Amino acid sequence: MSSDLDADVIVIGGGAMGSAAIWQLAERGVNALLLERFEPGHTRGASHGASRIFRLSYPDPVHIGLAREARIRWRELELASGTELLSITGGVDHGASPRLDELAAGLQAAGVRTEWLDPAEAQRRWPGLRIDTRALYHPDSGRLQADRAVTALQAVAGARGALIHHRTQVTAIRVLGEDLVEVTTSDGERRRARRAVVAVGAWTRSLLAGVVPLPTLRVTQEQPAHFGTSGPVGEWPSFAHSTAPGAAGYLKFHGGVYGLATPGEGVKVGFHGVGPEVDPDRRDFRPRADQFAALQEYVRTWLPGLDAFAVTPISCTYTTTADSVFVLDRQGPIVVAAGFSGRGFKFVPAIGRILTDLAVDGTRPDPIFSVARSGAAVTAR
Repeated sequence: MSSDLDADVIVIGGGAMGSAAIWQLAERGVNALLLERFEPGHTRGASHGASRIFRLSYPDPVHIGLAREARIRWRELELASGTELLSITGGVDHGASPRLDELAAGLQAAGVRTEWLDPAEAQRRWPGLRIDTRALYHPDSGRLQADRAVTALQAVAGARGALIHHRTQVTAIRVLGEDLVEVTTSDGERRRARRAVVAVGAWTRSLLAGVVPLPTLRVTQEQPAHFGTSGPVGEWPSFAHSTAPGAAGYLKFHGGVYGLATPGEGVKVGFHGVGPEVDPDRRDFRPRADQFAALQEYVRTWLPGLDAFAVTPISCTYTTTADSVFVLDRQGPIVVAAGFSGRGFKFVPAIGRILTDLAVDGTRPDPIFSVARSGAAVTAR
């Protein structure tokens, strides 16, 4: 490292993606510094909370391959940190939607284990769910410990020599050359590096405006909730219930619902990507009354194993691209990780590897993740 540099790579943002990047950089022996605006374990972004769904169940080989890599790297992180992060519970998709056939075809082509179940068999296996159509079961799905994962990523990175500074807000980024970038923090300090990895979620537009081109990024406040159980119903899989436009309940239930068990907190249930647009610095963290009522009605109608009135609302942000495919790209010395559209956490350790590749030698991932991708890009579901 040149003596006038503070690090070879500065990672901006200490959520899941930035933490995965600093871990992978440290594993390769890169002199790296992470700057995070908030305190450890904060709840203002998209990486906090106890649980996220892990699944291989995507219709296209790019996302399936990324999830397979992530599964291997989650296990590597568990070994390195001594922390359990990924529990396999199985997962089930159901509902009257053509998406299920597309999903099954993609998984079969990729050799991912799946099983079609008729409604009676699905109900027998999971009495806490109401399933009235055939269901697609994928036994390799599961649950990730979100907060614990971010802590583990930073702990292992720190043990490998990375520097991690919380409560350090980056207010400006300036490109000084192909191999030189300068970041300014709220205390007036300026730090220089060959590369900057920017993984700041809902703050991406404001921090990178005029620095690198970005696709349209829509920031919303999402309001899932934890529901208590109404009686013993056995194990809960992760689940997704999709309905086709025009089907009964489509508008009322916003087209689809996801859920998973969160030990100690109940079962997390939520609508996907339907919250109001927000400024991430001016959120109220409160659910919209109409969506909260619809979520409770969904639970009463479709989840007989839960108590719709034993409920604790939770809040997070989504930063969503127009095609729901995220951005992993490099422009000059700036590496961008953005637009994870409520679907990114399962891929975290693999994304850390991609960001490190981009920063170290410019190796690019599949072009569907580029800033300049065409309108024909794969749409993640």
